[in-house]
Amino acid sequence: MPEPTKTEKGGTSTNWDAKQFAIRYGFLIVMAALYLMFSILEPAFLTWSNQFSILLGIAIYGILALGVTFTLVVDGLDLSIGSVAALSVMISSYCMVVLEQGAVISVIICLLLGALVGLLNGLLIVKMKIPDLLTTLGMMFLIQGLQLIPSAGRTISEGMLMEDGEEALGFFDPSFLYLGQGRLFGVIPIPVIVMLVIALLVYIVLDHTRWGRVMYAIGGNPEATRLAGAPVNLYRIMAYVISGTIASIGGVLLVARVGVGDITSGTGLLLDAVGAALIGFAVFGVRRPNPFGTLVGAIFIGVLLSGLTMLSLPYYTQDFIKGGVLVLSLMFTFALAKRS
Repeated sequence: MPEPTKTEKGGTSTNWDAKQFAIRYGFLIVMAALYLMFSILEPAFLTWSNQFSILLGIAIYGILALGVTFTLVVDGLDLSIGSVAALSVMISSYCMVVLEQGAVISVIICLLLGALVGLLNGLLIVKMKIPDLLTTLGMMFLIQGLQLIPSAGRTISEGMLMEDGEEALGFFDPSFLYLGQGRLFGVIPIPVIVMLVIALLVYIVLDHTRWGRVMYAIGGNPEATRLAGAPVNLYRIMAYVISGTIASIGGVLLVARVGVGDITSGTGLLLDAVGAALIGFAVFGVRRPNPFGTLVGAIFIGVLLSGLTMLSLPYYTQDFIKGGVLVLSLMFTFALAKRS
């Protein structure tokens, strides 16, 4: 029997091929194993209703994760996405319930606010040279306080009493609520469809347009990209504008889903969204932000949480498990790839 040949990497070709296979497909194999384990331990896990429930549960932070992917591509990170989504929840609710505006105007206002926040983040990072983590962290705290001002820190709901004692006469437009509560053909939740459409658009932009190639080039070597004639600063600003706009879409869908402007609605969105985007680095071993990996990362988190919940695992252990999975997946991908 012929012996395995040596490779330029210093190991045998058999070992090298095994490592490459593990890097490319290891995460997907782990995900499939989770599916199998949860299905065996709890047969109801694999039902269609539960699968659509998982997709509906990940739709909001999956959308936010697709937005933050743009900032990761240009070697940045937007920590304000959860607060932007929460701001959209409060502003859209305030516009319809208190100001008695229609759904279209309310949604447009939210999208403009999200883009404005992204623009401010981009300008502070590019023009003022403030590190992206500090900029977006500061913006996160700023927006968390700002969103409480219109409602004086109260949840906005139909028929609520205002500070002057008058009852709010506005209401949530049924067409607006359909965005969060409706189902296509009575089966597929509308937020899931929106998430998939956004994922497709993000994939097309990043993987099949010049703009996406330039963004990836900026993330790899901004100085070389600048010397090649690309407007690096403009692209970096646009990445944050896109991130803020997509985050506002997530907020709109969230309030449309629950039908109330809850002041705590944005809690937890940031960690799940960033976690999904970072897990995407491990999908197919690409070791870079990508929309397909982000979507798979969001589904992975949803599967993990759904399975743990159905197995009656205490809720206070779930964040620990999510964090452990994220750290291990990134360690596996980057460490193994470095040695291969």
